[in-house]
Amino acid sequence: MEEFKEYSFEKLAVWTEIRVLIKHVYSISGNFPESEKFGLTNQMRRASISIGSNLAEGSSRTSAKDQAHFYQISYSSLMELLSQLIVSLDLEFISDENYKNIRLLIQKISMKLNSLRNNALKRSRL
Repeated sequence: MEEFKEYSFEKLAVWTEIRVLIKHVYSISGNFPESEKFGLTNQMRRASISIGSNLAEGSSRTSAKDQAHFYQISYSSLMELLSQLIVSLDLEFISDENYKNIRLLIQKISMKLNSLRNNALKRSRL
């Protein structure tokens, strides 16, 4: 099998957790009503993808200030997803169990993204 270069974002533990989150979001949103295909389903999927995309983009930036900016955008997309998850629970599109499992994953990811952002901000002040 061919060996590929491993990029910096792929080495981050939070990247693996984001990938798991994306899989969960795609799985649960696939069970939403057909009428939500271009609404909540699409929004949740886009937000989850945005979390990982902005993490990857931020990790490739050479300036610590730029890195912090993209980590903040990643965090903001995570909060957007949380809001959508709560609405999905309110509308009874997801079970309490799915909500709790995904909410715990969001909590873990949020702490790691905040840590990445704060470390990048510290480096930008040096």
